[in-house]
Amino acid sequence: MYAIFENGGKQYKASVGDLVKLEKLGKKVGETVEFPVIMTADDKGVQVGGEVSGVKVTAEIVSEGKDKKIIVFKYKPKKNERKKQGHRQPYTMVKVTAIGAGEAPAPKKTAAKKPTAKKLAAEPAATAVEAKAE
Repeated sequence: MYAIFENGGKQYKASVGDLVKLEKLGKKVGETVEFPVIMTADDKGVQVGGEVSGVKVTAEIVSEGKDKKIIVFKYKPKKNERKKQGHRQPYTMVKVTAIGAGEAPAPKKTAAKKPTAKKLAAEPAATAVEAKAE
């Protein structure tokens, strides 16, 4: 079974046990992270859209680091313009531990509604009218 999940505007294909290099997440090594799934495929078939709405990819952060340096060289002929820059992209390496339904969201607690001031003001007036009628 494998899943396509999304992180940082990019999509990644992963199976359980795979090491995946993602953009830097800013979390500590050993933490567990979850990613929303876009598509899953197994021996039963392919599932997309609403069929995978509750499915998550759970992964453990293995390491963080920087990629190999790339050279950015800008050159304009006959103008004596040259600019050389280097760049090392930070990344986070994660190991996929599970593909399946994530934790169910906790039900939201609704506060008990308090009677409004208008209702409170209206109730004593009604009792005063009843008292006069007696």
